[in-house]
Amino acid sequence: MPSLRTPHDPLTGVVVVLLADFLRQHQGWGWLRLMAGATPYKDVPGLTTAKVMGSGHGGGFSLRPSASHQGLICTFSHLDWALQFLDSAAVQAYRSRARECWTGVLSVQSARGQWDKQTWQASTAEALGEPWDAHDHEGGLQSAQNKGPFAVLTRASIVPTKAMAFWRYAPAAQADLAQAPGCLLAMGLGEAPLVRQCTFSLWKDTEAMLHYAHQGAHQVASTAAYKHQFFSESLFVRMQVLQMAGVWNGQPYRFQSQHSLSNTLAGQGTTDHDASQHHALTPGVSHV
Repeated sequence: MPSLRTPHDPLTGVVVVLLADFLRQHQGWGWLRLMAGATPYKDVPGLTTAKVMGSGHGGGFSLRPSASHQGLICTFSHLDWALQFLDSAAVQAYRSRARECWTGVLSVQSARGQWDKQTWQASTAEALGEPWDAHDHEGGLQSAQNKGPFAVLTRASIVPTKAMAFWRYAPAAQADLAQAPGCLLAMGLGEAPLVRQCTFSLWKDTEAMLHYAHQGAHQVASTAAYKHQFFSESLFVRMQVLQMAGVWNGQPYRFQSQHSLSNTLAGQGTTDHDASQHHALTPGVSHV
């Protein structure tokens, strides 16, 4: 689906991910979202890009498309805009029509590659609403964010003549992902059948993700992809979860970092005392 901006400077900011499994009576509405792409979001404040994507059967990585599963990936120039979008009518429209829905606000820790010729960069302190001097001490912004669950986004444009070769390796790697220890959630997404694929996965910790990435079917598939040059373009993004909520595959998820909570409550004029009480009542990841 088309993005909202012409590739130019590296993309930086805050990421919003929405996963939806539509109720049967609203699947038609979902198909209309796919057809419209990013167009309905062109006037959303702070939005820098939007991708509306379909999924495989059951929300997985099957060649058979799903009639009900979809994903929306957006980037915003500032955390405040991202949080505002989560409370918007656009997101509520998804939630009200979905059997299950998961949403997350994430900061980019690292990225390599491109998506539609657009490179991504780590989220800046400015985009997260942090004072620059708050991270001048040892540890920096990276250390400040390195708490709680994190997510990985991988995306690739597959060379059409090599698509069948790619798909010989993909199913085993994706099956391992769904079963990988420490993987809290995984969904296969796509902008176009067979040749423009994306994977979103949520992890308990770095060790679990690296264990999956460097062994078994995934390692075999990755080696083959680079050896045989399956991809004309690819992107790997690692992101820290600032906030997430919802239900997916029957499992509830809820997490809110102190940083995200402070931004939310500051916009509501809540006092520091109220914020500390609210944070204490906010549970961590409920799917473990």
